[in-house]
Amino acid sequence: MNTATQQAVAYNYKVVRQFTIATLIWGLLGMSMGVFIAAQLVWPELNFDLPWTSFGRIRPIHTNIVIFAFGGCALISTSLYIVQRSCYARLPSDRAASLLFWGWQAMLLATVTSYALGYTTSKEYAEMEWPLAIVLAVLWLIYLWLFFGTIVRRQTSHIYVANWFYGAFIIVTAMVHIINHAATPVSLLKSYSLYSGATDAMVQWWFGHSVVGFILSVGFLGMMYYFVPKQVNRPIYSYRLSIVHFWAIISVYIWAGPHHLHYTALPDWAQSLGMVMSIILLVPSWGGMINGMMTLSGAWHKLRSDPILRFLVVALAFYGMSTFEGPMMAIKTVNSLSHYTDWTIGHVHAGALGWVAMVSFGSLYHMIPKLWNHAEMYSTRLINLHFWLATAGTVIYIAAMWVNGLTQGLMWRAINDDGTLSYSFVEALQASHAGYIARLIGGSLFLLGMLLMLCNTWLTLRRPAQQPAPDNVPAAQPVEV
Repeated sequence: MNTATQQAVAYNYKVVRQFTIATLIWGLLGMSMGVFIAAQLVWPELNFDLPWTSFGRIRPIHTNIVIFAFGGCALISTSLYIVQRSCYARLPSDRAASLLFWGWQAMLLATVTSYALGYTTSKEYAEMEWPLAIVLAVLWLIYLWLFFGTIVRRQTSHIYVANWFYGAFIIVTAMVHIINHAATPVSLLKSYSLYSGATDAMVQWWFGHSVVGFILSVGFLGMMYYFVPKQVNRPIYSYRLSIVHFWAIISVYIWAGPHHLHYTALPDWAQSLGMVMSIILLVPSWGGMINGMMTLSGAWHKLRSDPILRFLVVALAFYGMSTFEGPMMAIKTVNSLSHYTDWTIGHVHAGALGWVAMVSFGSLYHMIPKLWNHAEMYSTRLINLHFWLATAGTVIYIAAMWVNGLTQGLMWRAINDDGTLSYSFVEALQASHAGYIARLIGGSLFLLGMLLMLCNTWLTLRRPAQQPAPDNVPAAQPVEV
């Protein structure tokens, strides 16, 4: 397609801009909640002896804001931006796009309010009660229609690989959400799962790990496959490898959930299946990481002066580290030491802060000037400062949790000659206190970086509109190097 035809397409950037701003606001709120509950573990008095400010209620608020509000809005904004630009087609309905945005924000506010009041199913990442689960499913189907409707209307002969990853994340998320939330309502705010016992646990962690796998991995890999080539101004290293990566990762990821249930009532064969699939998952995960890294071949010098590219490359490094650590922690002998300790918390945040948030920051920094017709962000220095704050905060956070996790695991399994425990739970908690302080420091640095991004965005939007920077590499160009 020639340049004149590309410029003739009027994309719906309004909904993209709306979700972009929502991403930043929800990110600040979600990370603030994270810092607050980290502070509660240092100073328990911060619970204030109130039910709605207790750790047990704030924690699901934090996880759901970060996953569905910050992560969800980042994925929706970037996917609707990418699918239009790579297909050279407008979204099929502006009204549906507007309904998706306002409905999504209303659903998030209602969800946060219900958690604060104590109305949850108690299922991790699936705490919302049945009315809100239905609303989310309906909104997700609207999102699905907008995304795939644009692909059907495309003016190109092929579908760029980033859209493959976004499409898989959308379909699988809808499937696991609907199946896991199947319940019998007994009142407006109370329901019981259709499943029971070990079956309920297995379905829950099939869902839980698919949230990690398809929202926080596959969806953000779609983001990586677009914004890394665009920022470095080079085509993806290997388009063929990206297709192999896609089919391999979606074939394996959905089987890994049982590794959350080692040494439980789940049948041993199911636990072993989850472990084996988790180990196999290392190969396609690293295939994507290597493909992204190798895109910088011949252009590594750009990292010296481009903090946006640094965000994207460091995110890939954290992705590679997390997807190595995860399969290792799925091995039963390692899991017996690591599970239920802060090591798991460190692993989750290596992915959440180092991969998900960092790749989102880099992508949004690339996208924001184009959405508001500016050549660049207001301040490159602020982006650079944000990068170092986010990197330092992530490293401090996960290192503290690794040390805590190993300490806790070793103390919990230590026994005396007579078979009694060598340490009480309180002693293990006391040994973890320094790590909790370090985590609070790391999380606070990360939150400060998020605040700088909001300020930089606000200053960028205040400026008069300019001509956007030229896009030299078409997003849909399937070129191999």
